[in-house]
Amino acid sequence: MADGGTRADRKEQLKRTRRVLRLAGRVTGAAILFLISTLIGAQYVRAIGENLAAVHELASIRADITTLEKRRDEQQRELLRLRDPEGAIPEIHDRLRLVRPNEALIFISPQPAATAHP
Repeated sequence: MADGGTRADRKEQLKRTRRVLRLAGRVTGAAILFLISTLIGAQYVRAIGENLAAVHELASIRADITTLEKRRDEQQRELLRLRDPEGAIPEIHDRLRLVRPNEALIFISPQPAATAHP
């Protein structure tokens, strides 16, 4: 009987060992699944961050393009005005201080600030 009891003990110990191994396998599987999910989540977060940065950069570039287009349009209008002799006259007066015969430049200086006398 001692041999039978030992066999029963071994079977019981084998069952416990199998349960422990099954539990360890499940815990390991859950840990691996959690690790894989975490890595995938981190990749999604990184990709979303890069996409947001690209969207902000694109918006900034579009704003720069709009500003440069407005500046180009203003410069084109200025060029058209300066190519016309009549349109260039005010620029000639202001920058070169040149006048036509029978013309005179009158310089008006701003009125001095009033000072209070005690």
